[in-house]
Amino acid sequence: MLSLDAVQWVVLSAALFLVGFSKTGVSGAGTVAIALFALVLPTRQSTGTLLPLLLVGDMVAVFSYRRHADWPRLIRLFPWVALGVVAGAFVVRWVDDAQMRRLIGVILVVIVVVHLWNRRRAQEDSLAHHRPVAALAGILAGFATMTANAAGPIMAVYLLAAGLPMLGFLGTSAWFFLTINAFKVPFSVALGLITPATLLFAALGTPAVLAGAAAGRAVIGRIDRTLFERITLGLTLLAAVRLLL
Repeated sequence: MLSLDAVQWVVLSAALFLVGFSKTGVSGAGTVAIALFALVLPTRQSTGTLLPLLLVGDMVAVFSYRRHADWPRLIRLFPWVALGVVAGAFVVRWVDDAQMRRLIGVILVVIVVVHLWNRRRAQEDSLAHHRPVAALAGILAGFATMTANAAGPIMAVYLLAAGLPMLGFLGTSAWFFLTINAFKVPFSVALGLITPATLLFAALGTPAVLAGAAAGRAVIGRIDRTLFERITLGLTLLAAVRLLL
């Protein structure tokens, strides 16, 4: 990481700001952060480097929205997410960096497509209450978070489809990601994704995450989320295409 140039440090700092912003504001910003990290750092390294910083953002989000979680829904999801995390850990163990880049790119494209598809069929939100849908969402979220830290958009689609109010969405997401990201830590250490170097980077990057979280809390009630969502999806898709090329 010490060999990164000034432009790369700026890109990573912006990505960390978006990590914090996504935790307390608009969740879609986190997908852009993941893509930016994977563009600057080797893909496997980016996954381990980002995880401790995601945990920082998760703790801020839980502190901010801790009273608004839908715990029955979370309890139903957790076993399926754990299954997805274990499956993702096996994939990470056996693929190389180039394959990881393509995998992250494919995951991001699929997330964008699913999100757009979900918006077109908003009248059928009740599907999110069916157990098979919850199981599928949990497995996909677990797999995506282990391989690419990319479960945010999957859970956003699922929770929005479930009809949660804004505070319920934020509180449920906060507790979900704090629990799941903490669950991933032993796997990431065993796979060599979290190292002393990544922890040092996390210490250096924490202020950017906290700044983003503060900005998210300040604007969540006033932001034009429709416009921001379109920009976020567009940037995510462009980043995904870049990873696939």
